[in-house]
Amino acid sequence: MTGIVGYGAHVPSYRIKVEEIAKVWGDDPNSISKGLVVNQKSVPGPDEDTVTIAVEAARRALKRAEIDPKDIGAIYVGSESHPYAVKPTATIVADAIQATPNLTAADLEFACKAGTAGIQAAVGLVKSGMIKYGLAIGADTSQGAPGDALEYTASAGGAAFIIGEDNTIADIEKTCSFTTDTPDFYRREGQSYPSHGGRFTGEPAYFKHVLGAANRMLEETGTTAEDYDYAVFHQPNGKFYIRAARKLGFTEEQYNQGLLTPNIGNTYSGATPLGLASVLDIAKPGDKIFAVSYGSGAGSDAFTITVNDRIEEARNKAKTLEEIQKNLTYVDYATYAKFKGKIRMD
Repeated sequence: MTGIVGYGAHVPSYRIKVEEIAKVWGDDPNSISKGLVVNQKSVPGPDEDTVTIAVEAARRALKRAEIDPKDIGAIYVGSESHPYAVKPTATIVADAIQATPNLTAADLEFACKAGTAGIQAAVGLVKSGMIKYGLAIGADTSQGAPGDALEYTASAGGAAFIIGEDNTIADIEKTCSFTTDTPDFYRREGQSYPSHGGRFTGEPAYFKHVLGAANRMLEETGTTAEDYDYAVFHQPNGKFYIRAARKLGFTEEQYNQGLLTPNIGNTYSGATPLGLASVLDIAKPGDKIFAVSYGSGAGSDAFTITVNDRIEEARNKAKTLEEIQKNLTYVDYATYAKFKGKIRMD
């Protein structure tokens, strides 16, 4: 069965706390923390961007997969913060991991679900026999305008998954999607920061699509929340994630391992892939995982995954998310603004 052969994650070591941002804008930090279920977020350093995050995650995925990178036939990098408007991130990743030129590569964009769209594309190519392995990455250094609510959550990080049929660590049993034209979040060409629809981003956007894809998956597989050991959802904030999980009948024990927003913020295209990576960091053979992404615009991709015997052998070959997030460095708002390019001379 087609599945995950290797996975890797990366999150920058810099952090800024909610109270540091709230102090600048005169907000109540306790209200922000409780309302969004977020305490701090990751901040990319001045030498970090979507490319460097994607490369680090890809290298860790290769260590776990133990394959020749020249056997990778497709590379997809999903992000809404590619460093170039015209110049693919995927080709830089391919060169950095020493992949063969005999591959197809592309940058994908579908707000926060571009990474899972890449996984679906890789699964299709592997199943068709067109390629042996595909590399799908979701990574972002997301943006939030100064003073906007997004500034409390928009963060940086990403995860990579090598898809194949040989020596899988987890099998992707089924995937399905739910998509409509819902303009809840957008950024026009040349604009530095995105716009969002406030409360409109909740029921008509996030919940309609996440629950739509999730319920479709449960119906088509004839399963319920009780049939899964872990559940992962897109996490623009902790509040939405927990509410979606509970609406579907998942318990805290099932969804807590994939909930990363309270400590790293919303990594956009990296959010669901990182949540899945976190679950794989502790999952045991036979465990069943239910995962649903979300991307504004709007759509959700759902997956059912079963972990197999190779997971324990592969897991120890690269750093887990817990290990990556040791030795954190906390920054003040001025340093954060400098790193994120919010201080402009024009």
